[in-house]
Amino acid sequence: MMLRLKDQDALIPRPRGTLPTVAAAALAAITIGSVVFLSPERLFGWVAMVILILTLGPLLHGLCLLAEEMLNHSNTRYGGRRLLSHVLPACGLGGKTLLAAALAGLLLYLAGDPLPHKGLCWKLLILTSVLYALFKSLGVLGPSEVEVSDICEGRKMNVAHGLAWSFYLGYLRLVLPRLEDSIAAFRETHKTLWSRGSRKLIILIPINANISHKLEDEDDNIYFYDNLPNNEIDRAGVRGRVYKHSVYRVLDEHGKAHECVVEYATPLLTLYSMSQESSAGFGEPERRQQVLLFYRTLQEILEHSLECRNRYKLILLNDEPEDDPHLLSKVILRHLQQQEREEFCLTPPPQQEVAHPFIRTSSAPPNDCGHPEPMSREPTLMFSLEKPQPLKEPVEDTDHYRGKI
Repeated sequence: MMLRLKDQDALIPRPRGTLPTVAAAALAAITIGSVVFLSPERLFGWVAMVILILTLGPLLHGLCLLAEEMLNHSNTRYGGRRLLSHVLPACGLGGKTLLAAALAGLLLYLAGDPLPHKGLCWKLLILTSVLYALFKSLGVLGPSEVEVSDICEGRKMNVAHGLAWSFYLGYLRLVLPRLEDSIAAFRETHKTLWSRGSRKLIILIPINANISHKLEDEDDNIYFYDNLPNNEIDRAGVRGRVYKHSVYRVLDEHGKAHECVVEYATPLLTLYSMSQESSAGFGEPERRQQVLLFYRTLQEILEHSLECRNRYKLILLNDEPEDDPHLLSKVILRHLQQQEREEFCLTPPPQQEVAHPFIRTSSAPPNDCGHPEPMSREPTLMFSLEKPQPLKEPVEDTDHYRGKI
């Protein structure tokens, strides 16, 4: 079934916000305030030592990663690029971490040893940093699934992001600007009544990604009518690569047929096939998550695309089992009726011209929508060919009655 807008908002994952950062900042402020209240004289020393522990551990782990990258992957992964500009930042040895460690070391040197026993601070720093690098390499301190998901979504590294951009750049951006002309040519050859609301490409996105190649197999109220005229585009060395759309007729409850251009999102076939391959490491929960991310990403892309605006309709289909065998046709018809109403309300009816823009005879009815009457012709600019004349002084030409004194 088609999900309502409210249900979609509750189902589609939103981008993660800054709540973890705010919570961490609040926790740090409370802790530092407690340390200031209990022992303010050792605050700077404690802060410097903690910063050194948090920075020296990643630096040591970065050195371990650097040894692997330089010995085995410097040419294959980095192409012999410079050490400082590429390899070091890739291993986590960036300038920010080095600068933070240097400033913390300087602050600790100026503030003095915060621990009561001399030399205990540096022993603790070294031991903690070494154990951190060890546990990090063993995966004990690895990133959580939430962190990995946040990184992949933030850097557009998910499978869904790549499929959505490929679907847009390799297909939708090429065919949607030509869709209106294809429908117009189809109407001339087939002499069919094509409703205003069906002049868009309907893209079905089922959450389970299990789609059939023929819509009539899903619903017997839907049957194939014909294909739109082919669009031939030179693409990637292929001369006249063919792009086509299929026209289906959808029967309503009264048996009336409604023509529309509808298809499934083809990248879902890739997601479904990946979930069936054990070597892909892509199970059903991951597939469902990627389908929702695919829908969200594609929607964001198309909303900012001038070439595709008002030429498509994305329909997210729920994967819950339904007993209605004509559910898909009802979903499509519901969209067509909704689109028809929107187009009818947004498109003003044609108005006849009047004889004079300012005079309305009694037989002419007023405008029902409260808009002013249309002008008899398009407004034009009028230019005078006479030379500009200077301003004249005012002349008294009024006759006054002169009575007798």
